[in-house]
Amino acid sequence: MNLDNGCGASDARKSLSVEEARRIILETLSPLSGWERVATRAALGRILTEDVVAPCNVPAHDNSAMDGYAVRADDLSADSESTLQVVGTAFAGRGFSGIVGKGQAVRIMTGGVMPMGADTIVVQEVARLEGDRVSVPGGIRRGQNVRRAGEDLAEGAVAIARGKLVGPAELGLIASLGIPEVSVARRLRVAFFSTGDELASIGRPLAPGEVYDSNRYTLHGALTRLGCELLDMGVIPDRPEALEAAFRDAAAASDVVLTTGGVSVGEADFIRELMERLGEVSFWKIDIKPGRPMAFGRIGNTWMFGLPGNPVAVMVTYYQFVMDALLKIAGLDPLPQRPMVPVVCTTPIRKLSGRREYLRGQLFAEDGVWKVRSASAQGSGILRSMSEANCFIVLNESRGEVAPGDTVDVQLFDGLV
Repeated sequence: MNLDNGCGASDARKSLSVEEARRIILETLSPLSGWERVATRAALGRILTEDVVAPCNVPAHDNSAMDGYAVRADDLSADSESTLQVVGTAFAGRGFSGIVGKGQAVRIMTGGVMPMGADTIVVQEVARLEGDRVSVPGGIRRGQNVRRAGEDLAEGAVAIARGKLVGPAELGLIASLGIPEVSVARRLRVAFFSTGDELASIGRPLAPGEVYDSNRYTLHGALTRLGCELLDMGVIPDRPEALEAAFRDAAAASDVVLTTGGVSVGEADFIRELMERLGEVSFWKIDIKPGRPMAFGRIGNTWMFGLPGNPVAVMVTYYQFVMDALLKIAGLDPLPQRPMVPVVCTTPIRKLSGRREYLRGQLFAEDGVWKVRSASAQGSGILRSMSEANCFIVLNESRGEVAPGDTVDVQLFDGLV
């Protein structure tokens, strides 16, 4: 087993940049094997393991793109008005059974199958109907407002490529092809637990020195949104034998193990040491705030992420590193980096150069211009700042202090959190 990935064995103890850490993670991981057939409706949020191929033309027939009249272009004058006899009506799902002859027209609704003999649609807004006669202006182009059979998808064409995450649009597209089942990757199995003697479960009073464990609930929400199969192993005390047993059980039962806390260098921080003893650690320090101590490695065939203990640091490291890693393991190719948008910052921000910082921000519109302000207190233990924010303000390693009016990059929570 080798987790070097160009880093070198000694670099496991080096502090990496965000880009280096992300590259190592994504280049090291490979997709799971295993798939299952599910009903189309159940495929939402799953990753396709086979191409979805169109079994028929979409649309199946030439049809009208507008309400109007189906006519023969040869009957129309190029520069003057033409008058035709209306001989019937074609509705969507109930076509005209006859043939459009010379000098004739058929009233047609959007989606109606093109009647035999007709090749052009005149929209109703430009036509004038008097009794059973319709007058249309000159200059109508042959084939105007006609949707051709197979225009969207030709029979045998790949409608959706394998590896695509099925969203609402994909779900509708699959249904439009009449396909009742698709093949999707099996769900990723993720085990997670918190570490720390100071952590208490919710629902009981706190003893002196205790705090409620919020990290498992944060991860439960994030992982549920990702569609993973979850194994919540609770809170594990800061005892090496208990942590080792938890690691072994979690690795045996899952594809990925996430821990929070115990990954730094304190006397009771055993996570990195156990990961190194039971498996391998690729790195455990990143030039990032919050979230500097984060271990990545594996035990056997199970990937391990040791996240920090502070609640905001857990969320930052999860969304910047772990979430895309889980998507990669599940079979989806993530973007090389998450999209960011430059906006004007309205609040001053203190920062020293040397590491990348992810501050919680509030993006808002003022006089038609998007701006951002820092959201409340920015301590890595203040989870309220994540709840009040709608974006990360991302300050790169070389960036120093930010003055009001300066431009900063923001990463939107929408679609992320």
